[in-house]
Amino acid sequence: MEEGFVSPAAVSEMTGLSVGALAQMRYTGIGPRYYKPTPNKVLYKASEVVDWIEASARDRKSPSYA
Repeated sequence: MEEGFVSPAAVSEMTGLSVGALAQMRYTGIGPRYYKPTPNKVLYKASEVVDWIEASARDRKSPSYA
């Protein structure tokens, strides 16, 4: 993945989360780290979004059905 900053729309495409869901995550303090260079501009660092996604990895624990 190219290093650099991406828009919420690009993060939405990467994660499947809507732009509105990302805004709600920023408001509640969860989700990937973001940058706000101006009052009306939100950016994410692409590598940090990938790190955030990778941090959510879970091992599959299949239940035992007999």
